[in-house]
Amino acid sequence: MPHDPERIAEVRSWFQKASDDLRAAAFELTAVPPLTADIVFHTQQAVEKAIKGFLSWHDRPFRKTHNLVEIGGTAVAVDSALEPLLRRAAPLTEYAWRFRYPGDMDEPPAEEAREALGIAREVFDALLSRLPVEVKP
Repeated sequence: MPHDPERIAEVRSWFQKASDDLRAAAFELTAVPPLTADIVFHTQQAVEKAIKGFLSWHDRPFRKTHNLVEIGGTAVAVDSALEPLLRRAAPLTEYAWRFRYPGDMDEPPAEEAREALGIAREVFDALLSRLPVEVKP
């Protein structure tokens, strides 16, 4: 049975946005010095959007939130095998706000940004691999 074209388009849009965030983070890593606050922000955004795309495919509602623990828990209810990976990604939640405003904490170190990008890519790939190829951006 063919999949609903509207659902495919919606989920593909979530994953396209997540992919764009991953690309932005990777590009910012090439700056001298790397733009680490922006990198970690984009990693959180990529994970958030990938999870929301996964949940959209499975008709699981979610509220507007940046909390990866909350939406990750909903994803784990769909596929419990995701729990270890989403547990590793949960600390990225704070990157939605932690380094965003003047006077906040210093920039994160480059190694922290690289690690966050690695985790975000793992989450993106794991979630996308569980969905039909038609949703791939």
